[in-house]
Amino acid sequence: MKKKKIFVVAGARPNFMKIAPIVRALDASRAFETSIVHTGQHYDHNMSGSFFAELGIRRPDYNLEVGSGSHAFQTAAVMMKFEEICLKGQPDYVMVVGDVNSTIAAGLVAKKLSATLIHVEAGLRSGDRLMPEEINRLATDAITDIFFTTEKGATGNLVSAGCSPGQVHFVGNVMIDNLFYQLGRLEEAAVSDEVAALKERLCGRYICLTMHRPSNVDNPEVLETILASVGELAREVPVLFPCHPRTRKNITRFGLDGYLSEAGINGGAVEQGFLCMPPLGYNDFLYLWKDAALVITDSGGLQEETTALEIPCLTIRENTERPVTVEVGSNLIVGSDSDRLKAESRKALSGRWKPCAVPELWDGRSGERIKIVLEGSCGI
Repeated sequence: MKKKKIFVVAGARPNFMKIAPIVRALDASRAFETSIVHTGQHYDHNMSGSFFAELGIRRPDYNLEVGSGSHAFQTAAVMMKFEEICLKGQPDYVMVVGDVNSTIAAGLVAKKLSATLIHVEAGLRSGDRLMPEEINRLATDAITDIFFTTEKGATGNLVSAGCSPGQVHFVGNVMIDNLFYQLGRLEEAAVSDEVAALKERLCGRYICLTMHRPSNVDNPEVLETILASVGELAREVPVLFPCHPRTRKNITRFGLDGYLSEAGINGGAVEQGFLCMPPLGYNDFLYLWKDAALVITDSGGLQEETTALEIPCLTIRENTERPVTVEVGSNLIVGSDSDRLKAESRKALSGRWKPCAVPELWDGRSGERIKIVLEGSCGI
């Protein structure tokens, strides 16, 4: 049987963590000739050959190098460059993941060229159309042929919108596949000396914080409210804050540096302090947050990963497109309510967190399920 060509598209570092388990599974199948396409939507100097080796996949077969820019510029640039390689490579399938600009851009090209479009993490909805990601989700799902969902609520969203149930496959969460894969390799994976030394200095409980969304970091009042609230907690326990470049720039621009201290300060045991540090690689940050008493974040991925490990998570957003993390998992939405943020944080620190469980099929085998469904579509 002639192998079917499948282009697997990723636009940013987190996308590669999602495609890695799928690519490993597809590479082991006799049904597919798989090519990895990196759109270059986000440039990341840490994405070296060792980064792909850590994920257990090869380097991308194509790098479109579109770079940063407005939503319109990125989407158009991906479409033009992706169309070029599709016209040459003639893929039978195009797989996109998540909700970034590359997702909808590659999806539009695929459909215009009559390739079968596959969307992984389909059906997720926040209900907030002011989020660019929500528009990308809605638009991508409107043209998708094969949907893979992470939770049953997402399946329900798609069927309610008119998608045929036969097109929609609940397979679990590939991000959790990658989490378990990396946890199993942490002992052999290189964790930086600086991060290892910092963790040794931590005394007991600590909090990990991430934030990067414009709604939190572009508004000086909101940003200061969050920093002040977390700063109060930092007087009780250490708060580790790998700081996104955009966030760090705005903290300085708005004159808020006084809330932070630097993680690299020499000394002995760390018992408190708001410790700001540069962005960390995946394994370095995993090494820290997997043992945290609490994670505070506006990241969708961390909502899922903390749920999988049943670590208390406070989401500093007004909504989430991953409701299962709240319904059965360890996640709680607190928005920008500073009093609630502090109160719920202290519950977590004192061990009085809500009952939680790991969602169905978040078991590290989603990539394999996707392969089986796609093989079935080829008659295998």
